[in-house]
Amino acid sequence: MKARRDVYQAIADPTRRAIINMIAAQPHNVNAIADKFDMTRQAISLHVKILTDCGLIAIKQQGRDRFCEAQLDQLSEVSAFVDQYRKHWESKVDALETYLEKLKKERYGK
Repeated sequence: MKARRDVYQAIADPTRRAIINMIAAQPHNVNAIADKFDMTRQAISLHVKILTDCGLIAIKQQGRDRFCEAQLDQLSEVSAFVDQYRKHWESKVDALETYLEKLKKERYGK
């Protein structure tokens, strides 16, 4: 059984991040996306498939064209993950600032 790809795999690649940025503003067909990159349409199609597998885009068939629409709710998982570490480091920086203020008062009596 093949494991489902996750959102972290999708955003790990700069081309996929660029595709997400492009279609977040408005849907694009696969050819329009491919035109923006210096790689084959087949390579772009693979990136689009990975983004689809990860649930970050949906493909809508309109006539002969396949349009990619952003489905960015999954990114909240990444935001929550990063946020826990942001809070951790902010508390470390706050503690360092407090310690430096204490040292300053001890040394300079201010």
